[in-house]
Amino acid sequence: MLQIILIIIGFILLIKSADILVDGSSNIAKKWNIPEVVIGLTIVAIGTSMPELVVSVTAALEKHADLSIGNIIGSNITNMFLILGICSIIKPLRFKKETKYFEIPFTIFTTFLLFFLCINTNTSTTIINRKEGIILLVFCIIFIIYNLIMARKGEQFDKEDTMIEIVTHNKEESSIWEALFGVIVGIVGLKLGGDLVVNGTIQISEMIGITEKLVSLTVVALSTSLPELITSIAATKKGDIDLAIGNVLGSQIFNILLIIGISATLSPIRYSIEYNSQIILLTLGSIALGLFPFTGKKNEMTKINGIIFVIIYVLYLGSLIYLA
Repeated sequence: MLQIILIIIGFILLIKSADILVDGSSNIAKKWNIPEVVIGLTIVAIGTSMPELVVSVTAALEKHADLSIGNIIGSNITNMFLILGICSIIKPLRFKKETKYFEIPFTIFTTFLLFFLCINTNTSTTIINRKEGIILLVFCIIFIIYNLIMARKGEQFDKEDTMIEIVTHNKEESSIWEALFGVIVGIVGLKLGGDLVVNGTIQISEMIGITEKLVSLTVVALSTSLPELITSIAATKKGDIDLAIGNVLGSQIFNILLIIGISATLSPIRYSIEYNSQIILLTLGSIALGLFPFTGKKNEMTKINGIIFVIIYVLYLGSLIYLA
């Protein structure tokens, strides 16, 4: 009962903190003339990836390889199919030029890079060592530099795509310090809320007797993705589509490059080929996302696309439980 109460408190923290984080990030974007998609790809993405970072780094240091790698793979699948799917059902997601030609392809690249590092052996298991962890961190730095360059462009960012503009909310804008404080409070709240939900769900699942792999791909992955889920839904409802897309894609990228990079650098991670099917699914989902802007209704992920993604996610969860 205590764990259930803590989980409920965690949910409340997540919902409120996500709202504060979205508002603060949007105000920063307006006041500093930074495109919202850049804020979503950096500040919000790193902030909402904090639960994954804490769980995976801790698991790696404690030699729980399944929990460390399964959390990231499972979270990315949840981000891709469930979160983007739900957001596009709420409101069709319209892609900017840079998202189509760089951010989505870079997301696909990072997934392929992780897959390559995980299968570069003839045995049933492999090690993501410290050198490979550093390689991931180098690409993470490159991605951050790209976002800093995009931030300096300000209003010129994606100027050819005049159909998408940063949404100005009707309510009174806060000062820059209030906006920054809101971002910090939002991130801290998400971290605390995520911890409460994750710890509670893990303890309850252990009582039920679920394996570590299944826990990492389902319970932990879904729990640590709650900040991204709630933040992206809140942003979509507010009309901040760029923030919602940037949050998910940024989280996808940082989960692999930053979190696995840090985890492997601190303590090499043992990878099992049992996760190959999940990485293949994630890669196919990323490729499908990359095709959406060029097929059907141009430059959009439609409600139909979202429904298909959510159905795939439900079938994915069902297969995990059935095969467990």
